[in-house]
Amino acid sequence: MQNKGFPTDWLYQLKQKSNIVSVIERYVRLEKKGRKYWGCCPFHSEKTPSFSVSEDEGLFYCFGCKESGDVISFVMKYESCDFYEAVKILAKNAGMQVPEFTGEKEIVEQKKNKERLIKLLDCAQLHYQQNLLLPQAKPAQDYVKSRQFNRKTLEDFKLGYSLNFKEMIEYLKGQGFSLQEMKQAGIAQEKNGTFYDVFAGRLMFPIFNSFGECVGFSARVLGQADFAKYINTAETLLFKKGRVVYGIDLVKKLKQQGKLDKIIIVEGQIDVIAMHKAGFNNTVACMGTALTKENAHELKKLSNRVILMFDGDGAGQKANYRSLDILREEGFSVKVAMMPEKLDPDEILKTQGSQKINEIVENALDPMDFLIESELKKYDLSNPREKSEFIKQILLQIAKIDSFSEEDIYLGKLRSLTNVPIDILRRDLEKEKNGQQTPANQKEKEQEVLTSRENGNIKAVKFILASLMHNKDYVDKKIDYQKLLARQSEIVKLAQQQIPLSSYYDYFDVDNNPLVKDCINYDFTVYQNSGQKYFEECVWLVASQILQERQMIVTNQFKQCSDLEQRQEIMKELSQITNNLRTKNLEEFYVK
Repeated sequence: MQNKGFPTDWLYQLKQKSNIVSVIERYVRLEKKGRKYWGCCPFHSEKTPSFSVSEDEGLFYCFGCKESGDVISFVMKYESCDFYEAVKILAKNAGMQVPEFTGEKEIVEQKKNKERLIKLLDCAQLHYQQNLLLPQAKPAQDYVKSRQFNRKTLEDFKLGYSLNFKEMIEYLKGQGFSLQEMKQAGIAQEKNGTFYDVFAGRLMFPIFNSFGECVGFSARVLGQADFAKYINTAETLLFKKGRVVYGIDLVKKLKQQGKLDKIIIVEGQIDVIAMHKAGFNNTVACMGTALTKENAHELKKLSNRVILMFDGDGAGQKANYRSLDILREEGFSVKVAMMPEKLDPDEILKTQGSQKINEIVENALDPMDFLIESELKKYDLSNPREKSEFIKQILLQIAKIDSFSEEDIYLGKLRSLTNVPIDILRRDLEKEKNGQQTPANQKEKEQEVLTSRENGNIKAVKFILASLMHNKDYVDKKIDYQKLLARQSEIVKLAQQQIPLSSYYDYFDVDNNPLVKDCINYDFTVYQNSGQKYFEECVWLVASQILQERQMIVTNQFKQCSDLEQRQEIMKELSQITNNLRTKNLEEFYVK
């Protein structure tokens, strides 16, 4: 068991006041059927609801992706936060005061440090924002005017300005923050014993997480410079470049208002701001063009539908390719907006207006159509060698499709473009598919199969534990389960106290404890009419293995013992064990 950092009785009260149905209904539309509530899972893409919520047990479970948990773990998964942050969210909604966190010392210190840095960054962000209104901020004000940013844009995105190398350092010192804290937050650096603002003289773009907390900055140099146009906060405790999504806080608000249909992903902050200003409030950007799996996980909580709108240059095209693979693997419905060559959304809005962007969004292509269009620009199909290479590239992409009907559609398109017979294309496609099954992949798959196979003993232990945890009436009260399941004694002890199923999440890290997780979500329907019989079989299977292990130990003791009197005692014990095995005698495991 682990220390969750809060008293278990307080966590129980928190969950009592945080009705799981009411909490989840803030994020997912639920419909009551029988004793449970059902909806489409927020953690994977689906059209038919397989996500169930049990108000009685205080648990959720998805029959599709197998995600499960209590109300706290739902908030953790949906909001991408840790246990402590999820508890704070629920406690605030329930009007409960959060007691002092008493987890492991290292974790407690990290929490305090994190909260301190969030406060520092919030303070810095507000001050940068105020700086933008000062006469000294004229270079930034001129740039903002040239971009035609209005007051609402400045307020929505909280743009700011760093006056010089020292001003912010002195301001934060005056607010009670140390130089080391400024360094940890990514605002300050040290050179020759002097600390300075790393963003000096730049226009500041604060970066917020989905909770609206400032976690870092992106800053643009004003005027000509020999160094990078944009710099971002260095990696810190709060800022991880591969995780943050610029504009996600505003898109989350849009979802909460019920106005989010899909998300548009562009390349940079300026494009996001320009798109929002033009009314496309569902636009975000990743830090750089490289969309990561972590970015995808963040976006998935808001919408399964995404349109990629990267710049119409080489870098933008490469970003489309990389992002498509990640988004499709994560189960998104993706389309790609075909941007005019060498133009970005901001430039199109300035020269052709929002009508043109609307048209580009409406005509966005399905991934395979985009890939075919893109590859067609690279090859001359009148040249046999280039045609062959084009076919190979498209077949590589078709091989990733997991729908036979969709596969057939694109093979037909490829045949129309190349005049190569469909049966030949299909044979080449099979070669590509087989080529992706390398010996290493095959070995890995075989290992997964072996690892996933449960032997009878593990299945028996799981059924006994699940029956105890779910308080099944066929559980034999004569058995000492602490002795029978000595390795799982902590779980048994809690089960015998008949605690609610949701309370196991207060004692264990359930997501990283497959046994506890499987027992909580155990499907008893298979044994609906034979639960007692199967339970008795499982108890004997576990008991007999313990007896057999003991039999082997005692047999070895007998072989190694030379003392006649001791051998007689050992033989007596061995005879008793053998008799118990033969007659299926469980008295040894009865409660004394």
